[in-house]
Amino acid sequence: MFLFEREINVPAKDTDDLLSYCEQAVLRSLAPGEMPIRFVVTQNDGRTLRCELGVLAGAEGAPAVGPASVFEFARRMAPIFAFAQRAVENTEAFNAVLLVPTGIGAQIGGHCGDAGPVARLLASACHTLITHPNVVNAADINELPENGLYVEGSVISRLLMGRIGLQKVRSNRVLLVIDEHKDRGVSELAVNAASAARATLGIECPVVIRMDPPIYTLSRYAPSGRAAGRIEGLERLCEVLSRHRPAFDAVALSTVIQLPEHWYRDYLPSYGEVINPWGGVEAMLTHAVSLIFDVPSAHAPMVESVELLNMHVGVVDPRKAADAISTTFLYSVLKGLHRSPRIIRAPAAFGQPGVLTAADVSCLVIPDGCVGLPTLAAFRQGIPVIAVRENRNLMKNDLEALPHMPGKLFIVENYLEAVGVMAALRAGVSPAAVRRPLAQTTVVREQAGSDERVGGASHPAGRLG
Repeated sequence: MFLFEREINVPAKDTDDLLSYCEQAVLRSLAPGEMPIRFVVTQNDGRTLRCELGVLAGAEGAPAVGPASVFEFARRMAPIFAFAQRAVENTEAFNAVLLVPTGIGAQIGGHCGDAGPVARLLASACHTLITHPNVVNAADINELPENGLYVEGSVISRLLMGRIGLQKVRSNRVLLVIDEHKDRGVSELAVNAASAARATLGIECPVVIRMDPPIYTLSRYAPSGRAAGRIEGLERLCEVLSRHRPAFDAVALSTVIQLPEHWYRDYLPSYGEVINPWGGVEAMLTHAVSLIFDVPSAHAPMVESVELLNMHVGVVDPRKAADAISTTFLYSVLKGLHRSPRIIRAPAAFGQPGVLTAADVSCLVIPDGCVGLPTLAAFRQGIPVIAVRENRNLMKNDLEALPHMPGKLFIVENYLEAVGVMAALRAGVSPAAVRRPLAQTTVVREQAGSDERVGGASHPAGRLG
């Protein structure tokens, strides 16, 4: 089994259901036995949707996992693309989803947990903040808010598509799988990280598995400049997880990611716009694990050598400083998975107390220009999307040109404004009502065969600042 990235171009189409249109285009691009695990639109120029797709291939010989084999799972395709329209919106609580996609060079959250303050700010404006490891994992540091849910990215996609629910838990049994490293000291540091989590956090880690030989993980940049890569030997990891399946509720992974040594030296000391090279292939791996085994998962990169661990980098960009002071980058993963919510697939359980579904999501907050499955699903579900201009990134999409329900897209300058929009939505106040000038009320006289519009034009829908 192996994972890789594929670029596909999809002709732009005027449709109210862009999610289904992209789904069909993706499925046509797949060979037999291939499964989509990650999807992003990197650019929409009005004529073509330039898309990059994470693909799992070679699943035919994989062991049985859960209720079906990986091949049967791949053939169904349902967990990644099937869509269930939410019938209602639950207004008993205000719950937000915060996304900063991995490996796109986001100014905020594109390096080492530097979107953590944003998560804490947004969490103060809602009952529950659902976010993913890239936002709050800062090497060995994790500052997930108390009302935050730590959820892998593909799980968030499935949540917004209405296919799963999330159940809060008191704790998880976290299985740790690490590479059998050529430098024994590196493997021992990972074991020490697990011991530290057990001793200080009270986490239950039933076993640390040292994989020998390890899976092969290679980091590379996609045509758009996104961090991506290739993974080989995934069937070995699936076999390990299948054997231990009754013993864990979540999976922590720590593996070596192959990349040119100069990338280490270029990235950490740089104050420029070097894209974090690790995150993209990490997301591919955890997407696959969470989709196949229906459990929370997260990954920490393992250093390739003791020499790199001891490399002197000097004073670095504050957004990367957590990397410079950490050793295993693993404690943040263990802390996040400790209480990561359980994935609920049975629709009969969606209405149970404590289970969050798409009906419970009040808004999605993203960097401006980002279009993936969560954004497309939110547009389809009528979930308000708040896009933040200041969080610049590699993606080149005009969100306003995409099909969405009127009054459900808000373009703001920064995350401080985003919190203001969240507060307005929570209070039931139109954001336009607290801005000036206040547009004239639109009046329409309907006559047979024509419309006559009287009154002032509206303020541009949802655009603030």
